[in-house]
Amino acid sequence: MSGVTSGTGSASCRFAHYFVVCGLDTETGLEPEELAGESFEQSPLRRSFKSKVLAHYPESTDRSPFNRDAVNMLCMPHGLSFRSQADGREHHFHSFTVAQDDGTRSYGFVHTYYEAVTNAQITTAMQTLHQMHHVEHYSTSSSSSSSPARDTLYASKALCLLTPLPFLHAARHFLSQLHQAVTSHAAPPLPLESYIHNILYEVPVPPPGRSLRFHGVQGPIVCQQPGPEELPLGDYPLGEAFSLLGVENMVRLLTSVLLETQVLLYSQDYQRLMTVAEGITNLLFPFQWQHVYLPILPVPLHHLLDAPVPFLMGIQRKDCSQCSTLDLSHEANLCFVDIDNHRVDPPEDLPLFPDQPELILELNEVLLRFGLQPHGGATTTNPAPAAPLCLSSLVLEDLMEDRRNGNLGGEELAVLERLQALARRCGEGGVEGGKTLGRAFQEEEEELNAAKMNVQLREVFAGRFAVIFRRYEEFVIHSAPDLESWLGNRDGTSNFDKGSFLSAQPAPHLHFLSWFLETAMFSSFLDSKVLSRWADQEPLQRVFDGRLEREHLYDTFEDDPGNRRYRKCSEEGENTQAMERRLLKVDHTAIHPHLLDMRIGQGRHQQGCFPRLQADVLAQGHNTNKIGTQAKSKKSGFRPDLVFVVCLCVVQTRRMLMERMGKESVELGQGEASITGLQENTLIHSLCDLLERTWGHGLLLKQGRSALWSHLLHCQANGEKMEPPSPAESPVSNGLDSMRLEEGLAPPKGSFVQDMRFVQTMSEGLSEVGRARAWIHLSLEKKVLSQHLKLLLANQNLIRQLYKPHAFLLCEEEREQFLFHLLSLNTVDYLCFTRTFISINIPYRVVIMPMKKLSIAMTMSNPWVCVSGELGDSGVRQIPKNTQEIVFQCQNLGRLSTLQLGQENSGLLAKCLVDCVIVHNEITGHTYRFPCGRWLGKGVGDGSLERVLIGQLVSPRGEEESGRWTGTPPEQGSPPQSGHMGSLGRSNSNNRLSSVQVQEEMREAVNNLVKHFHKAEQERGNLTALLCGEEGLVHSLEQFLLHGFKSSRLFQRSVFIWDFVEKVVVSMETADQMGDLRGSTELCDSLCHYANAINASPRNIGKEGKFQLLVCLGVRDQLLPQWLPLLAESHLTARLYEESALVQDHAAVNSLSRILHTLHEFPITLETALIKGVDL
Repeated sequence: MSGVTSGTGSASCRFAHYFVVCGLDTETGLEPEELAGESFEQSPLRRSFKSKVLAHYPESTDRSPFNRDAVNMLCMPHGLSFRSQADGREHHFHSFTVAQDDGTRSYGFVHTYYEAVTNAQITTAMQTLHQMHHVEHYSTSSSSSSSPARDTLYASKALCLLTPLPFLHAARHFLSQLHQAVTSHAAPPLPLESYIHNILYEVPVPPPGRSLRFHGVQGPIVCQQPGPEELPLGDYPLGEAFSLLGVENMVRLLTSVLLETQVLLYSQDYQRLMTVAEGITNLLFPFQWQHVYLPILPVPLHHLLDAPVPFLMGIQRKDCSQCSTLDLSHEANLCFVDIDNHRVDPPEDLPLFPDQPELILELNEVLLRFGLQPHGGATTTNPAPAAPLCLSSLVLEDLMEDRRNGNLGGEELAVLERLQALARRCGEGGVEGGKTLGRAFQEEEEELNAAKMNVQLREVFAGRFAVIFRRYEEFVIHSAPDLESWLGNRDGTSNFDKGSFLSAQPAPHLHFLSWFLETAMFSSFLDSKVLSRWADQEPLQRVFDGRLEREHLYDTFEDDPGNRRYRKCSEEGENTQAMERRLLKVDHTAIHPHLLDMRIGQGRHQQGCFPRLQADVLAQGHNTNKIGTQAKSKKSGFRPDLVFVVCLCVVQTRRMLMERMGKESVELGQGEASITGLQENTLIHSLCDLLERTWGHGLLLKQGRSALWSHLLHCQANGEKMEPPSPAESPVSNGLDSMRLEEGLAPPKGSFVQDMRFVQTMSEGLSEVGRARAWIHLSLEKKVLSQHLKLLLANQNLIRQLYKPHAFLLCEEEREQFLFHLLSLNTVDYLCFTRTFISINIPYRVVIMPMKKLSIAMTMSNPWVCVSGELGDSGVRQIPKNTQEIVFQCQNLGRLSTLQLGQENSGLLAKCLVDCVIVHNEITGHTYRFPCGRWLGKGVGDGSLERVLIGQLVSPRGEEESGRWTGTPPEQGSPPQSGHMGSLGRSNSNNRLSSVQVQEEMREAVNNLVKHFHKAEQERGNLTALLCGEEGLVHSLEQFLLHGFKSSRLFQRSVFIWDFVEKVVVSMETADQMGDLRGSTELCDSLCHYANAINASPRNIGKEGKFQLLVCLGVRDQLLPQWLPLLAESHLTARLYEESALVQDHAAVNSLSRILHTLHEFPITLETALIKGVDL
C-alpha cells in the first residue's frame, strides 16, 4: 500500500514553490518590447510587447523569495505576442532555471498558449496599429490577409510552476492538464484553485529513493527522486540531446564544458536549449558547473554575452537567421552549439576526452538498445501536446494516463507489461474524443524508456570519471590541522599533488587532465573533499566515493598506465531497475485535491480563458474548510454532496477499468484472472455499494433493505417497460437469432424486463441486496448497466414520488455525469456475473456453421457436441435431425474453452466441411467462436468423425457496429481453414514457411508454455490453447515436420504427418523383429506403444487429431524431445524429405530437443476432451 503524504510544512519540503501567471496586463496596455530588436516594418501581429506577472501564489516564501522581473523575463523571453484567428496558435512548453542568492537553483516550467483578448481598449489599440502599418506599407486598394478588425485577437499567456528540483515530466503533465481543463468545453471536477493549492501546499518532494503520486486536473502524476547511492535527479531527456547533436558532438560539448570554455547554445526552440544544457550538466557528475549558467538568455540580457568569463548560455534563433548574424566578441574560446543544424564548433586545440573512441562506441551501444541512431542530424522535436480532451471522456483518459498508479503489487506489474502488448495489438482502436489505447501506452513506454536511457547514459560517464579518478584520494593533501587554519590559508596552500597524479595517468590522457585539474569545478570538488574531514560530506562526494570503493574491487590494472584497458560501465543495470521499480510501484501518495473555503461565483469556467483565481485561498497553506452560509444556500447552485458522488464514480470506474484492462492483457498473453478475481470482485463490490448509496440519497420512504432493488420493483409494479420486448420472448426468436449468428451478427441483447425476470428466478436464496447486486453484475457483464440505469431515471414522475427534491437522482447535470462515467465501463469485458453465480443454470445455443461455398454438401449423421468451460462441461448433447443448432440448459460452465464436435459413422455420404461452431450464452449475451475449417466425415480430409475445437470470445463493439466482431482480442484458437498446412495434399508451396520462420514459431510456442507456468496459478490461461491452438505447440511442430517434405503426388493421395509417423513405427517394429533396430530400444518401444494405443482408440479423431494427441501425450509424459531424434534418424526420413529439410538438419533437431526439454520441469495436465478414450 502506498502511504498518503502531505506537503504541509516549510517551502523547501514542498514540490512547488510558486504558481505564476504571466501575460497581457490590460491596465497598463500595450508597451512595445524595445530591446527585442524588432523593426517597425513588421506587422503589429509580429512584434513583441512587454509582458507582466499577472498573479503569483504565494506572495513569497522564506527560503526562496519571488523574483518578479526574472520570472517574467524567463516565462516570456521574447516578450508578449499576438495572433489573429487566421494565424497558428499552437501552445508550447519550455523550462528555465533561476539562481538563488545562496547559489542553489530553482526550476521553472512554463506552458504558453494563446487566449482571446476581451478587453476593448487592447483590441482597438491593435486595430489602430494595424491600420497605421497598412497605410504606410500597402496601397489603399490592397487588403491585409489578417486584420484584427475582422478576426478575433489572441494574446500569449504563460502558466508557470516554480519547483526546487527539476521535476520536468511531472510539472509538464500538471500544466498540460491545467491547460486542457481551461480549453475544455466542460468545467473541471473541482475549481482550479483546488489543484493549484494542492500542488503548492499539499504535495511534498518525494524522499530520496522514493516515488510520489499526486493528482492533476485530469489524472495522477508520478515523480521520483533517486536514492542516496544513486546519481542525482536528472529528468531532462538525454536521448533527445544525443539525437539532436550526435554522440561525437555531445562528447565534444562535454569536453568544452569540463574545461570551462565559453559555451553558447543556439536554437529556435527554448526547450531544446534547456534540454541540451541540463543534459550536459547532468553528465558532469561528480563535478558541478561553477560559472554563469543561463540556458535561456532573455533578449534584455544579451549584453551578458560580452562577459569575459566562462559561461553556459543559450539564445533563441530568430526566424531563418544564421549564426553569422551574431556579433560575438569571444569566439576564440567559444564552443558554439547550433542545435537546430546539429553542429558543434568547439574551440581550437580542444583535447580529446580520455578514451574518447571507446567511450563513443559504448554510448552508441546504449543508444542503439533504445532504438536511437548514434549519429547527429536526427530531426527531434518536442512531442506535440495531446489535443485538448473533452472532460466527458475524462475517466478513460485518466486510466490510460494512470499506468504508474502505485497501488499494484509485484504480480500485477507483470499484468501491466502484458497490457502494453494489448495496446500494440489493438493498434489504432481508441476512444472517441481521447487518445487511442495504443498511443497512450506508447507514450507511457516512451517516457519510461527515456528515464532508463537517462540513467544508463549518465552511468557511462560516471563510470569513466570513476576510472579516471579512482585513486585521487591518494593525492589529496591534508595540511591544515583544523578547519579554521585551512580557511585562513586556503589561497596559499595546495590541496592536490597534481604532478604525482598526472605521472600515474596514461600519456594520451595528459593533455585533457592537465587542463582539467586547473578548472574551478575540480577545485570545488577538492574543497568539498577536504571539508569532509570536519563537516558532513557533500551528497555528490559521498556517492562518488562510494562508487570508488566498489571500483577498487575491479581494479586489476598494473602500475604501468600503458597496460590499462577500457572497461565498460557495470552499474547501469542495477540503478536502472531501481528507477523503474519506483516509477511502476509508487511509494507515497499525496493528499488529493479537495474543495476549499471559497467564495461562490468567482472563477466561473469559460472555455479557453484562464480565470482570475481567488488569491486569499492560495495565499496560505491551510484552510478551515468551512462552508459559509452563502455556499450552503440553494441559490448558489453548488452541492458538495453531489460533487462528492460524481467524484466517487470517477474514481471507482477508473480503478475498475484499470484492473479489468490489465486482466484482458493477461488473457491476450494466454493468462487470465482467477475465477474469483479477488481484486476485481472487490472493485465491483465497491461499485455496488456506490450505486446503493446513490439510490439511497434523498429517499422519502425506504422500502426494503435495498433502495436500488426497491426502485427496480416499482418500475415493474407500474407496468412500465423500459425498452421494447426482446425477440427472444417470441416463439420465432430461435430462428431469428440463428440467422443473426449465421450472418456473423450478434444476437440482440436482453431487455431490462428480461434481466429482471431472470434475476428474480435465480434460486440461490438471494436477499434484496443480493438480487440488486446480481442485477448489477449481469448488467455490467452485458455492457448495459449505464443504459438500464438511464432507462430507470427516464421516469422522472416515479422518481419525484420516491425522492426528495434535493436527491441526487433529481439533479440532471450530476446525474448525466454519473451515467457517462458508468458508460466508460463498456470499453472492457467483464465476466463478473458468470464467475460469481456459478451454480445457476444457463441456456446455451450452439450453431454449426458449414463452409458457405460448400453448404450444399452439408450432410451429417446424428451430430453431437460437448461444450467445456472453466467450471465444467455440458456432457454430450445430440443435435436434432435436420437442424444445425441446439439450445440446452446446464449448470454455468464459466468461460468456455473447448468444444467437441462429432457424428456417427454412417458411411461415405455423411460428411460436412465445417467452418466453425458458434456458442451463445442466452443470459449474458457472450458469444464464443470455435474455428474449424476441416471436413468431418469418412473418406474426406483425414477421415475424422470427431474434432476438438478451441474457442475464442467475441463480442460486438456496439449496436452501430454489430456486424464486426471486436472487443477483447481473441485467445488462441483452432487453426483456421485458410492456409492450413496439416495436410500435404492441401498445402501450397507459396504458403510454406522458411526454416527460420518455422524455428522461430517453434521457439515462440515453447516460450508461451514456459511463461504460462511461470505465472501465478490464478493468472494462468487455457493450456489447451497453448498446446493445440492456432500458434500452439502442435501446429508449430507440424510445420517443423512439414518443412522439406517431398511432393505428395508420389503417393497419389493426401498425406498427413501421421502417415509419416505410422510408417516410422512400422519400420521400427519390423527392424525390432529382424534384430536390426538401432538406437534406444526403450524409446522406440515407447513411440510404437503410444502410436498403436492412439490408433486403437475407439474415438475416430482423424489423422490430424491423432498427431495432436501424440504430441500432447509426449509433452505430458516428457517423451517428445526423445522421439524427435528417432523420427529424424529413420531411414524413411532421407527418402521422404529433401536434403534441406529441417528434420534432416541434425543441429536443428538437437536444438529443438533442447528447447522441448525445458518443459520437463512443469506438470502438464491435459483436458479430458483431448485424451478421452486413450488409456496411457
